[in-house]
Amino acid sequence: MQTLEQNETEVLELLVDQKDLVVFNDDYNTFDHVIESLIKVCKHEVEQAEQCTWIIHFNGKCQVKRGEYEKLEPMCTALLERGISAEIQ
Repeated sequence: MQTLEQNETEVLELLVDQKDLVVFNDDYNTFDHVIESLIKVCKHEVEQAEQCTWIIHFNGKCQVKRGEYEKLEPMCTALLERGISAEIQ
């Protein structure tokens, strides 16, 4: 029984450590640039990148990736270097 509780605790710790990479809408990046960036940086498929870009456009932001901070940080930096507003939340 202790093993089950230990496993549940480990799963909860993993879930708590999950962060979101969020991209925000702006008035200067083109749809094509954002789509291309999501494909290259976040390894999205074309359809996923297009859907995220539309969500960003209409909702002002979109969670484009979920994972551990250490994995998201280089992606966030790469998007920022491409002029795309992004942050890890």
